[in-house]
Amino acid sequence: MARYSKVVYSTSHSFQQDVEFEEAITLDPKDQQLRVWRQRLGGGRMVTVIKGFVGKESDMKALGKVLKLSCSSGGSVKDGEILIQGDHREKIVNILKTKGYNAKTSGG
Repeated sequence: MARYSKVVYSTSHSFQQDVEFEEAITLDPKDQQLRVWRQRLGGGRMVTVIKGFVGKESDMKALGKVLKLSCSSGGSVKDGEILIQGDHREKIVNILKTKGYNAKTSGG
């Protein structure tokens, strides 16, 4: 989650929301602890999931784009996860390690 607010809900009709959003700071690649695993979606489709990225959503989207291009595959970035279509665990871990990230495979 890149931005958040401390105000959740108010029942007052005269409430005026004065919200300041805080932008997350992207950690250096060496400080990131990324986990890579495969997941089977509906219809038997396999995706590779990368989770644990701490930082701005724009930086996570940029990393997702690099991984999609490197794997010649589609994918998306949502809910704090990078999804790459297909089983590319070893390839993605190698790419992340060459870029300086701490990445490990997880799951089965």
